[in-house]
Amino acid sequence: MKTYQFYVYILECSDGLLYTGMTNNINRRLQVHNSGINPLSFSYKRRPVELLFHQEFNDVFQAYHFEARIKRWSAKKKRALADDDFDLIKILAECQNATHSKHFSKLP
Repeated sequence: MKTYQFYVYILECSDGLLYTGMTNNINRRLQVHNSGINPLSFSYKRRPVELLFHQEFNDVFQAYHFEARIKRWSAKKKRALADDDFDLIKILAECQNATHSKHFSKLP
């Protein structure tokens, strides 16, 4: 039985913005982003793009869910992932809202 590889990737565009996607062929997908085939794509006016991060998966559903999760992350958190800075990811995942319960002392 043939096994397939799936990749979740983060690109850095020429304007500094990040793009997150999923593919089964990372090299071909990077070439498509940089070739400018589709003028309606996010990366079309932001070329060239550079591969910042990629993670390989054997299961398409795991790849899909990981992509969906990190698409909601901030750019700082995505950059921390690309840098393997898991301590920073944890810090950035914490609620920074002043009304969050961690900012209140417990009642006596």
